[in-house]
Amino acid sequence: MPKTPSPFPTRESILDFIQESPHDVGKREIARAFGLNTEQKRTLKKILRELLLDGSLRKSRGKRFGNESRLPQVVIVEISGKDNNGFLNAIPVNWDNEAPPPPIVILPNYRQKPKLGKGDRILVRVTKKKDGYQAKTIRRISESPVHFLGILTEGNNGLRIKSTDRRDRYEFIVEANNTMEAQSGMLVRAEILPGKYRGLRYARVIETLNSMGDGYNFSIIAIHQHNIPHIFPPEVERELKRASPTDVNGREDLRHIPLITIDGADARDFDDAVWAEPDPKHAGGWHCIVAIADVASYVPIDSAIDKEAQTRGNSVYFPDQVIPMLPEALSNDLCSLKPNQERLCIAAHLWINANGTLRSHKFTRSIIRSAARLTYNQVQSAYDGNLDPATQPLLNNVIKPLYHVYHCLAKARSKRHALELNLSEYKIILNQDGHVKHIEKNQQFDSHKLIEELMITANVAAAETLEKHKLPCIYRIHDQPAAEKIDTFIEFLASFNVRFSKGQVIKPIQFNQILTQVRKSPHRDVITEAILRTQAQAQYCPKNIGHFGLSLNKYCHFTSPIRRYSDLLVHRLLIDSLHLGTRKTTYNPANLTNVAKHISETERRASVAERESIDRYTAQHMTHHVGKTFAAKISGVTRAGIFINLDTTGANGFVPMRNLPHDYFEHDAILHTLQGRRTGLEFHLGQRVDVLLTEVVPLTGSMIFNILDAGVGSTYKPNQTRKRANKKR
Repeated sequence: MPKTPSPFPTRESILDFIQESPHDVGKREIARAFGLNTEQKRTLKKILRELLLDGSLRKSRGKRFGNESRLPQVVIVEISGKDNNGFLNAIPVNWDNEAPPPPIVILPNYRQKPKLGKGDRILVRVTKKKDGYQAKTIRRISESPVHFLGILTEGNNGLRIKSTDRRDRYEFIVEANNTMEAQSGMLVRAEILPGKYRGLRYARVIETLNSMGDGYNFSIIAIHQHNIPHIFPPEVERELKRASPTDVNGREDLRHIPLITIDGADARDFDDAVWAEPDPKHAGGWHCIVAIADVASYVPIDSAIDKEAQTRGNSVYFPDQVIPMLPEALSNDLCSLKPNQERLCIAAHLWINANGTLRSHKFTRSIIRSAARLTYNQVQSAYDGNLDPATQPLLNNVIKPLYHVYHCLAKARSKRHALELNLSEYKIILNQDGHVKHIEKNQQFDSHKLIEELMITANVAAAETLEKHKLPCIYRIHDQPAAEKIDTFIEFLASFNVRFSKGQVIKPIQFNQILTQVRKSPHRDVITEAILRTQAQAQYCPKNIGHFGLSLNKYCHFTSPIRRYSDLLVHRLLIDSLHLGTRKTTYNPANLTNVAKHISETERRASVAERESIDRYTAQHMTHHVGKTFAAKISGVTRAGIFINLDTTGANGFVPMRNLPHDYFEHDAILHTLQGRRTGLEFHLGQRVDVLLTEVVPLTGSMIFNILDAGVGSTYKPNQTRKRANKKR
């Protein structure tokens, strides 16, 4: 009796099998997995051809198939740099997928001569891991000169370049004919010269940048390190001289309404003003106005100013200066909502009910006159009963109504269960000579949350309006955590006897419930850190998938067009959809996709540059504290050592493996631990420790510490639950 053929698999089943396979598979393996007969194999061949044509599959060597988003087993990569563990990172050379390339860690090959470096192209064999790929080098394809940023110095032994990269521990020798006439103390871009050296390597200057003066100007280092545009081209300056607003007529006159701006004490550009009144038609409801600077009126599309703003993508904020997206004549003057001066705005009229639900909204082009420029501290003090001359006349008719609105919006936020991580932030205060005066923890008042909730509501209204009119939009999206990160997180929680049900649809409420559960636990900080690590990165995209962290289905950025290009785009699209202007803006979907990708990248670039600048200023401040002891928390655990975060300043530092108690420490990437084989001594994420500052390098922003007291002795016994979790894995 002939064997009954197995049911033929669906296209989705075939794709799932190929995707879940740890390596590329051939047609024979697929047929065997599904038990296909000869006739069914012919159908399989046809389907595989269709999947190749529509881009769902990728064909590799030997007639084997792989998922389009997965790398083939053998691939050419380019070294992109080193990670914090000292391992080389690489990216695939021929990556044409829309998604960002996966992280690839090059496993060390100590026999390789000469050593691999940034820019080298190599042929590797990759192995898929949970968090990316590991690769073994097959052979070097090409060698590229390594460029780096550094400070030229002159000492008793001649000219040297000190790299601004903390991973370059040693100086570079520069011969007199390779300086390009750069002087000692100048920031330069240099190239490592090829050759085999027994001592320090040689380099030559290829570009002179800025003179760093007596004290390093750390924001300048970050600007050049990340190629951040900071000088406006001549055509922008020429356009500024004749800048004037368009579409001035027919605006809603809001000059009689006492709108106020609420910002930080050091803010210079004011792009939002707010006001609220009771809604007479709905008991307990409110009518709010969020007026945003009408930058689109001053920046015509495709103008030189517009093109430069798009290139920059956003303003970049350093402790000592701001690199603005728009020239200061616009950002700090014509578009800034200064008090008692007439300014052009796009006003979002928002009607919310007593529970904070947005009932309705409308957008108008308006003209306002801000009644006051207030700070968060001022507004909170006034609400708490400590009035000053600026807040006293505004308390009852402006400030108190705004707080009533905030309390309503807070109810809505709580009901939709937005993610609540409550992370600490620190601020660097500089003195007049540009050195750090002190570092203070940012205070978070209800006045901050008031503005945040009003801005979120206005952003939601903008996204809803564009979607209603079926126009394209640049959404602010935040994807839910990846399945691999959730699996790792579940295993991590199990080591603390905290449960997280697997297989359910992931929502922010589940993370909030865990935070509530461990609120009084000594493990609260470590679990908060772990939740943060599971989160995807927010980005801009014309395709809407919602905002996971805020728990919102529709969200875009509308409220900061002075400092974010995304908001300027949304303004233009709103003007078009509501016929509020005389000129039409045309954005085709492909163009919006490219712009969204670019401004997402410039946002990440700014974030990294700002963080590096803060690290350097903090390190400069800590040079006076070498040899002192600090209370700290472990913020990261790696194979190379431990990252720590100081309680007093939020400063970040590193404890290399050589500075740990004498033992062999095993690294657990799932549980974020280092555990000593001999002593059982364990260091884990979130652990409280006392540390001794031993070394500071302000130029790179690095600080090295010793751990003095880990809160455990040599008789410490590892958590038994952790042992079981390790064994199970």
